[in-house]
Amino acid sequence: MSDITIRKAEGTWVVRAGGAVLGETKNALELSEGSLAPVIYFPRKDVAMPFLDKTDRVTTCPHKGEASYYSIVTKSTTLENAAWSYEDPKADVTKIKDYLAFYPSETLAVERV
Repeated sequence: MSDITIRKAEGTWVVRAGGAVLGETKNALELSEGSLAPVIYFPRKDVAMPFLDKTDRVTTCPHKGEASYYSIVTKSTTLENAAWSYEDPKADVTKIKDYLAFYPSETLAVERV
């Protein structure tokens, strides 16, 4: 088992893409895995899902399971495979089921407000 820790992320978190707020939550989770930077997961119910299009990309993590990916459609561009979700995560990480994580970039920000 990898060294994975999942805890409630304190405070209010937002995800913005192309200047628009895609999600805001007080119920984010912070997943820490080994020496990797922590990742913030947003409850799916707190994200504007109409702006996300599921893609064909799938990856497998030996510790978390199979990840599905989503592209984000903004006014000016489409951010390919910019979000991911473990829709049927492994038993040790079931807390992240129905949550989404995002790849921060020049056009996508995940931040505590």
